[in-house]
Amino acid sequence: MTAALVILLSYLLGSIPCGYIAGHLAGGVDIRTVGDGNMGAANVFREIGARAGIAVGLADAAKGMLAMMMAMVLNVSMAVLLIAGLAAVVGHNWPILTGFRGGRGESTTIGVLLVLMPKAMLIQLAVAAVPLFASRKAVFASTFLFIPLPLVVWLLGLPGLLIGYSIALPGVVGVTHFLRTRQVPHPRAARGA
Repeated sequence: MTAALVILLSYLLGSIPCGYIAGHLAGGVDIRTVGDGNMGAANVFREIGARAGIAVGLADAAKGMLAMMMAMVLNVSMAVLLIAGLAAVVGHNWPILTGFRGGRGESTTIGVLLVLMPKAMLIQLAVAAVPLFASRKAVFASTFLFIPLPLVVWLLGLPGLLIGYSIALPGVVGVTHFLRTRQVPHPRAARGA
């Protein structure tokens, strides 16, 4: 029962629509109807402003961190802990509170992995900061963050299970990005706005 509850609560925590809330606080903007229609921090940054985008990115990362810390406090098994992290990311990407239209999960994934493998993630965040500031493109910077991560996890001597997880969880971000970019263009983009 504890395992199912932890996973459910992790999904619900991930489902908190930080980008949607930020849009409404910034003058009633529905972030799902502007820019690329994505509810994540990058779209908020572009469409509402830097402060709002950074705040949403931190809040989305905090959702992943809180889900993991809750699971750890409840002393669940490693398998349940890893599923809870996945549930938080799935909640962010497909939140029940906003009709299953969310973000791509980068920030929430970062939060989950920061708790699970803090040293590896801090190294990679430092590496990814350079292309992020140079290009201002979160998707581009995330390749420098996530692609070398399994190698760093391995070099730090972490268990094979965590090496696999450092591939699989960012893989959810990649698949979500791929699926969203293959969908019919956002109405605003289709009009050339």
